[in-house]
Amino acid sequence: MRKIIPSRSPCPVGRASRILGDRWVILILREAFLGATRFEEFMPNTGINRAALTSRLTALVEHGILERDPPAAKRAEYRLTQAGRELAPIMSEMRDWGEKWLFDAQASEPAKPSPL
Repeated sequence: MRKIIPSRSPCPVGRASRILGDRWVILILREAFLGATRFEEFMPNTGINRAALTSRLTALVEHGILERDPPAAKRAEYRLTQAGRELAPIMSEMRDWGEKWLFDAQASEPAKPSPL
């Protein structure tokens, strides 16, 4: 992932989309809300590779959405900051929208709800 350059847009949606508009970022945030804190815990349910996960976690820390504790340790934990926790309603709305409008093509019915 290339380094995210902060948007100079006067539009807050445009600025937020520079950080949150990445598929992997959304899945990493989902896992963080479900309790993942260690690097290895983010991988199984996202399907993300190590390099992509490293770059996304770094970007989320740089933008104050996650914090790394301790900051320089190899086995650090990633925790949602206040800014990250305030994304909970957005994540919940995305889940609800997905359950309502995105169907499992094989079953021809709504996908099973996730525990977010």
